[in-house]
Amino acid sequence: MAYELQRLAPGSYDVLRHGTVIASLVNNGGHSATTTWTVELLEEMLTVELPTPFTEPEHTFDSLGAAKNWLGIAVR
Repeated sequence: MAYELQRLAPGSYDVLRHGTVIASLVNNGGHSATTTWTVELLEEMLTVELPTPFTEPEHTFDSLGAAKNWLGIAVR
């Protein structure tokens, strides 16, 4: 699995796999204590087999670090 993030704006990233955008990663709550991050596959990815580790089109996480870890991206 080779995922990378490309920052678009504060709290918004493209998720790339082998250089192709396949999903988005967005902050859903600003900077509050209840902030969540959602990784959502792009519409066209729903017509093919879900890439690992996706088991559904959308996954939500408590932090950016948790989302990166799930995608296999080193947290710095």
